[in-house]
Amino acid sequence: MKSEKFRGLSTSGISVALAALLLGAPGLMAARNGMAVDGAKQQAADSWGGLYCNIKALTAGERARHKALTDKLLAARNEVVETDKGYEFQYSPERMSVAEVAEWVVAESKCCPFYDFHIDLEKEGKLICLRLTGREGVKEFIRRGRWVRRNGQ
Repeated sequence: MKSEKFRGLSTSGISVALAALLLGAPGLMAARNGMAVDGAKQQAADSWGGLYCNIKALTAGERARHKALTDKLLAARNEVVETDKGYEFQYSPERMSVAEVAEWVVAESKCCPFYDFHIDLEKEGKLICLRLTGREGVKEFIRRGRWVRRNGQ
């Protein structure tokens, strides 16, 4: 299996939930930031390619905590590795704990249940890996967002 690594990914200006960043969907970003989205905009905001996000799955308090964890995940990532079925985001335990990654996964699974989440602790506890995979279309769903783009491209 060939993996492609992306180094030096920019985190400047990122202030929304990880899933919204992965999607790159402006309506979903607005909804996750507490802005009103209605009618046809709502339908476009919470779906892409047959994948649907439940943007009302988290309470305001849960959403605020999820956003804080998302911001930390984005700032703390060391590498992004493309896999056959999705992407792996790698972290140092000094910057991101397994407990924080797990807490993020629990919240994210409520709003984006189509993801398969994998958390691995590797290299004798010196590497935390979060893999997002899922059914057909999930990898493209992730790829369309800023997380896998180099230097904001």
